[in-house]
Amino acid sequence: MEKYTITIGRQLGSRGKLVGELLSAKLGIPCYDKELILLASRESGLGKEFFEKADENNSIPILGNYFSLRSGFMGNAEVNYLSNETLFKIQSDVIRKLAEKESCIFVGRCADYILRNHKRCLKIFICADMPDRTQRICRNNSISEKEAKTLIEQSDKKRASYYNYFSNKVWGLSTSYDVCINSSVFGIENIVSIVEIYVKRQFSI
Repeated sequence: MEKYTITIGRQLGSRGKLVGELLSAKLGIPCYDKELILLASRESGLGKEFFEKADENNSIPILGNYFSLRSGFMGNAEVNYLSNETLFKIQSDVIRKLAEKESCIFVGRCADYILRNHKRCLKIFICADMPDRTQRICRNNSISEKEAKTLIEQSDKKRASYYNYFSNKVWGLSTSYDVCINSSVFGIENIVSIVEIYVKRQFSI
């Protein structure tokens, strides 16, 4: 059977990751989120801390950051510099290899842009109303409403910065995806059912 992929962009507190996990269980295919950091580390032989620093949850400077990698060489300390672009390319290669190997779901990490030439890829963005997002973050992190709103604003800014920088598209804009859906309106179970039905029909599963 020809392989297919689903990519999920999401706002913090929209439960986009949960959508990915439930779809993974329904469709019987793996869902990758932060696991990509470990896989990229193993693939490259670099410490996962480099990929964590360049992750979508961290801000991306306009000119890109550089991280130093120290290694022993002829008894001296040698310093190599890795740019955000280099780390992004390594992680992108991991995503493409996984998509070639198996049907799977990717949460975040610009996967929709990385797999833009994949013929059987459904690109989704999950959003939610601010009151729902705020309440969920308050509950999950045991913080105040004010702190939750600050965390949401910071997260949205970081994710947008990461996505816009590497994709040259606009994070959360409907034209950047195949489907944009509000989990506050549709509910998680309905979103999962809608995507499951579409995927099975569109990809003849």
